[in-house]
Amino acid sequence: MAEFMLLIRGGDEDAPEMSPEQAQQRIQKYIDWSRKLREQGQNLGANELAAGGVVLRSRGGEVVVDGPFAETKEAIGGYYHIQADDENAAIAIARECPALGHGGAVEVRAIVDHS
Repeated sequence: MAEFMLLIRGGDEDAPEMSPEQAQQRIQKYIDWSRKLREQGQNLGANELAAGGVVLRSRGGEVVVDGPFAETKEAIGGYYHIQADDENAAIAIARECPALGHGGAVEVRAIVDHS
């Protein structure tokens, strides 16, 4: 089995207009999906990330701190650390991510095993 990161981007732009019940329904979809992946032995870890953050970049040998992100659509709001047989299987898992149901995106990245 290979390991992958599913990086959840955007999809929460409508959150300020949501009622508490709507927000709970959305959260429940993530809870249910996470539970399903755990029961299948595919979820190795997941969490929401705090808003903001910084980005360190090297510019001409100097480390520059940028952030928080200017566009929230680019910000990674959460992640899932999963295992799957291959990239196609990881993509199949990512297609079920609730973020895709409300305007978000999921980036699938293989984790390189250096052991």
